[in-house]
Amino acid sequence: MYRLMTIMYELPDQWGRYDPTLILDELTAAKAAVLSLTSIPFQRSWAEKLQEIELKREVAGTSKIEGADFTDKELDDALSGRAKERDMTRSQRQARAAINTYRWIAALPMDVPVNLDLIKNVHRRIVTGCDDDHCPPGELRGNGQNVTFGRPRHRGVEGGAECEKALTRLVAALNRDLRPHDKLIQALAVHYHLGAMHPFHDGNGRTARAIEALMLQRGQLKDALFIAMSNYYYDEKNTYLSTLSAVRGKHHDLTPFLKFALGGIALQCQRLLREIRTHVQKSLFRDIMGRMYGRLQSTRKRALARRQCEILNTLLDRDAPIEYRDLYKLLKSDYRALKEPMRAFIRDLNGVGALGATLVKKEGRKETEKFLIEVRPEWATEITETAFYKQINKLPAAKTRLIVSQ
Repeated sequence: MYRLMTIMYELPDQWGRYDPTLILDELTAAKAAVLSLTSIPFQRSWAEKLQEIELKREVAGTSKIEGADFTDKELDDALSGRAKERDMTRSQRQARAAINTYRWIAALPMDVPVNLDLIKNVHRRIVTGCDDDHCPPGELRGNGQNVTFGRPRHRGVEGGAECEKALTRLVAALNRDLRPHDKLIQALAVHYHLGAMHPFHDGNGRTARAIEALMLQRGQLKDALFIAMSNYYYDEKNTYLSTLSAVRGKHHDLTPFLKFALGGIALQCQRLLREIRTHVQKSLFRDIMGRMYGRLQSTRKRALARRQCEILNTLLDRDAPIEYRDLYKLLKSDYRALKEPMRAFIRDLNGVGALGATLVKKEGRKETEKFLIEVRPEWATEITETAFYKQINKLPAAKTRLIVSQ
């Protein structure tokens, strides 16, 4: 019977082996994206909210790469503490341990060195409460305790003295051989080498990705927001695993993994930059909206302003379009006292649409058609006071149908 050969672990003679010419484009793009992210101004409140979103993405990604299975609600319950301990699945426990580890990492003083004790501590936190029934937290594999993993099958470093020696040499290389290299490359190299040697019984991938996150935060991303690289690795799981395997097959030549992961850093920074820009646009939108609507003097127009502002504020609080009947349910109390509530609501929707502040898109056939509403964040940079008041003075009459955006 044909048997797949297991690729044995070899201690690297160079911990930072790669072809600089082949990663130049990816490194340049990644550093440019990091620079853009670190240069844009953002409010602390936004940063804290985005940090929580990024942490959730990171935790979901790093857990699912290892086969964790949970719904969005199960993840939220685990991370928020709503799930009862006795009812939590192993996947939920892994997610809870992971987010607690990342929060601990974020609070570490910058001068705490990345050494053997720190790596063991990260592993201890990653597996405690979820995998410690079969994996001693923070303990390296001992004599005769060997592991195989991946496709094709790879064998980690031999347990016992060899395992201790390999991890000790990696830490020494980080402080010597890898020091001249770019901070991004250092983080990615340590990620790869920890995964390749697999020094623990379980949780090796999660530990490697957590150490990478720590090093990225301490390097060129230290003044910016946390980026969820594990989310990228999960989205590109097949390529992620195949590039790690390719590096092992080329005697630890990091080039394939660096090209792939540097591309991920650029993508994640660009995505987060877009989200920050959206927050900036929404903040400006609220300011302009409040200033212009606040100048309407007549009783009728002030009532109109209040209702339309509620529509726009509700849409601004959302990250996705909403069907107009669902939006009406959220705002029903603002229209309850009116003679024809739905007609007034549609008139107000058509009014903010005529201002260019929203988009209305129709989906589906006549029997199942839906009208989806979303705000246009760029409206605040387009509208002029003259155009605003001119449009307010010729509001469309109440209708029973929405005016669909062109």
